[in-house]
Amino acid sequence: MSIPPLEHNHFYHIYNRGINSCNLFQENTNYEYFLSLYAKYISPVANTYAWVLMRNHFHLLVKIKGEDEIQAFFQHLQGIKNLEGLKGTNRTRVNQQFSNLFNAYTKAYNKRYSRTGSLFEHPFRRIKIESNAHLKYLVYYIHHNPIHHGFCEHFLEYPWSSYLSMLSPKTTNLKRAEVLEWYRNKKNLVQHHTKEQLEKYNDLKIERSNDW
Repeated sequence: MSIPPLEHNHFYHIYNRGINSCNLFQENTNYEYFLSLYAKYISPVANTYAWVLMRNHFHLLVKIKGEDEIQAFFQHLQGIKNLEGLKGTNRTRVNQQFSNLFNAYTKAYNKRYSRTGSLFEHPFRRIKIESNAHLKYLVYYIHHNPIHHGFCEHFLEYPWSSYLSMLSPKTTNLKRAEVLEWYRNKKNLVQHHTKEQLEKYNDLKIERSNDW
């Protein structure tokens, strides 16, 4: 299967699950540690607009940052003075940041639970977002995932998604203001989340699996 590259300044639905559908998270500290690693490895190369961590999988809505911004990050990180030859390598570097995230988490998880081998399916899946309607639906889809899988009956009941951050006044790395602009305001976002969006899913022909 051909895996499309992650392109600069484009939105993506990124998702992955445990290998053979095994659990990725067993206790609260697992979720917290994954999010800390996510901030370390992914925030420098992508902006995040919505996310959810489920027991054996996760979903993200991200926008890959521009080439100059990513290049500046690696220049600062590695102390590179001569940038000649670096252009065109940032796509590889973005993918490597995701690999670093998965590898670092796997190493800690395996040590914590006395296991060995891979934890995540490889390669991670990604879908390029082509329309504003898809963006809005995907925010709903990501936040609806815990309800879809029977973990709760309302978005507010599930702690490991970006929905609570959407409604909170607290500072966040989430691109909350931009998401709220897609819905015009917070009230419309809440209303959109409380209505069944199946028709829009069918219209957009969004890839979906009952296991995800």
